[in-house]
Amino acid sequence: MSDHEMLTWLQEAAGQNYGNYINGEWKPAEGGRTFQIVHAAEHERVLGHFADSDAADVNRAVEAADAAFKSWSAVPGPERGAILLRFADLLELDRDEVAFRLSAEQGKTIAESRGEVARAAKEARFAAGEASRILGETAPSERRNVRNMVVRYPIGVVAAIAPWNFPVVTPVRKIAPALAYGCTVVFKPASATPWASARLMELFTEAGVPNGVVNMVTGGGSRVGDPLTKHPRVKGISFTGSTDLGLRIQQIAAERLVRTQLELGGKNAAVVLNYADLAGAAKQIVSAAFACSGQRCTSISRVVVLKSQAEKLTEALLQEIKGLRVGPAWESGIHMGPLVNKEQLESVQRYVRLGKEEGAKLLYGGEVLNSGTYQTGAYMEPALFVKVTEEMTIAREEIFGPVLTVIEADTKEDALRIANATEYGLAASVFTDELSDANEFASRLEAGMVHINHGTASEAHMPFGGVKRSGFGAFSIGSTNQQFYTENKVIYTLY
Repeated sequence: MSDHEMLTWLQEAAGQNYGNYINGEWKPAEGGRTFQIVHAAEHERVLGHFADSDAADVNRAVEAADAAFKSWSAVPGPERGAILLRFADLLELDRDEVAFRLSAEQGKTIAESRGEVARAAKEARFAAGEASRILGETAPSERRNVRNMVVRYPIGVVAAIAPWNFPVVTPVRKIAPALAYGCTVVFKPASATPWASARLMELFTEAGVPNGVVNMVTGGGSRVGDPLTKHPRVKGISFTGSTDLGLRIQQIAAERLVRTQLELGGKNAAVVLNYADLAGAAKQIVSAAFACSGQRCTSISRVVVLKSQAEKLTEALLQEIKGLRVGPAWESGIHMGPLVNKEQLESVQRYVRLGKEEGAKLLYGGEVLNSGTYQTGAYMEPALFVKVTEEMTIAREEIFGPVLTVIEADTKEDALRIANATEYGLAASVFTDELSDANEFASRLEAGMVHINHGTASEAHMPFGGVKRSGFGAFSIGSTNQQFYTENKVIYTLY
């Protein structure tokens, strides 16, 4: 289907009613309430009406997941994996529809949305393979005729809570491994972006996931998220979102001794140390900083560079940023779409104002775009700040928008200290031609993921997570997921 045909379909499909997906059926909220979402680039266009749920709806979903757990966990792992492989195939076949829904509700470019769908299919395929690799261990006994084993079993019902910035890959990142390891799921999408998630539910069912194994409940955090995380039959909580909300979820989970997998905020640094290819570094940094309009937890938001290369690197960054085109998601040649909504735009603009008030120099951009094509969406120019010091607000707090700061360092040790001078520890990049510097910074940077001579893009089979206030619990995506979705059982056999 061409992009023009997809746009026509989008206009026809928008405005429908969607309930909660519970036990294989679409059901309205028990209270009858609904909420609507609008097009990220055309705020006057309603994309859909969704169930505004509460604790009663959450309870129905958890009961369905709990009832399905016994039979689903008994399905052999390779069979569960085969279903996930079918889901990945269906997701790829449905790529255009899912991507257009994603771009419409979230605002990212259609190229980014198609890439997100493709990445979700890759992660589902990796999870499918993991269903055949739920490995325990054996150990020799200290007694004769005794065999000792450690076997891993699924934990039960998992609450999967996803953010609005990646409404396709993040749900799949949580649901696919849960199913692979034999768990069942109650999924809460972000209230700003439930449209693509609704299609995911249909694709899971088409792939052969039995009723009740995957359920979706929509609505606000206090009305849905709280009763979901507090429900006594929920045995694990996988959450991606802000650090403040993650801390609250952790407190709730601690009261019930429920395990958590938290992917939280970031203030990611790119450290540049005597690197010859500054143009190449700038290209990598700008791509990592402004993809998804900077609304990624792994976005590079700080550049820490030795003073000897600061001027040349800043010029290279400036040229790259000037080449970025801002506009509607499916317009040809667009690099950066609108922010998700006007509330997020105002939040980012507050940081732009703070940066200038605290003495940083706004070298480029930062202005709101609100005329012509831009008047119906939350658009702004990508911003580049220089003369930034580590004490400034824009150097410390997660902005979650298209704002990049440059901080100069006197020495390599100073650069390391500045890079680590944040409460976050998700991702970091280091650009250097020196192998010794690459190894030292990889070891000493306080981040869960370190990238050498490239941006902060992760891969579909590698563990993903952070340290400090950027994460808690088992890393997601890779083999480390087993630590969250399964628990140990030690078995002694006398023969």
